[in-house]
Amino acid sequence: MAAAAGKKTNWFAIWISVGVVAVLVVAAVAVVWINSSATSAGPAPESDIVNAETGAISVGEGEDVVATYIDFMCPICKQFEQIYGETLAGLVDDGSITLEYHPVAILDRYSQGTDYSTRAANALYCVAESSPEAVSPFVQAMYENQPAEGSAGLTDEQIIEIAEKAGATGIDACVTERTYDRFVAAMTREMPADENGGRGTPTVVVDGERIQLTGDPQADIVARLG
Repeated sequence: MAAAAGKKTNWFAIWISVGVVAVLVVAAVAVVWINSSATSAGPAPESDIVNAETGAISVGEGEDVVATYIDFMCPICKQFEQIYGETLAGLVDDGSITLEYHPVAILDRYSQGTDYSTRAANALYCVAESSPEAVSPFVQAMYENQPAEGSAGLTDEQIIEIAEKAGATGIDACVTERTYDRFVAAMTREMPADENGGRGTPTVVVDGERIQLTGDPQADIVARLG
């Protein structure tokens, strides 16, 4: 227990930093793919909770806005959900915040050619369109069932089953036909960059300010509100 005598190491912040460095390499390739494969945003989901301009899927009606940019293949995003998820859900429930999910796809290259990140992000838009109340349960369930990086990811059928258990209905064709793939690509291209121009997940923006995550939901989120 020698470490107790010194300053506590913030392993969450270190993992975020290491993960972002790895993601930046992938992102450079992803941008090339995005630019070559998506000349327009394509159709946007028709939902009252989806902003067709920003891609935000909004949950809650609080004055303060917490925007999260997530990739369902990203293991650090899963850790973010585990550490921050309960706090964010509580802030939504008590009316303090509007929580924005921005599903992006920067890790498709880690799914053996199945474009898992894009397929999973598309599925979240499908859920938002058909069953808005199922959005947060679906996000949580997708992380609970997160495949390993380098695997083929979940199949469309598995994603649909997770969505149905989360309360979504009528999304089968939207998922299998990948209705919002081009929209996902366009929104991925527009995600905010850090001070060095890099883009990685998770990225969190509180009331317009991109924040550095430390692993402390109270300091990172709650203390910054109104």
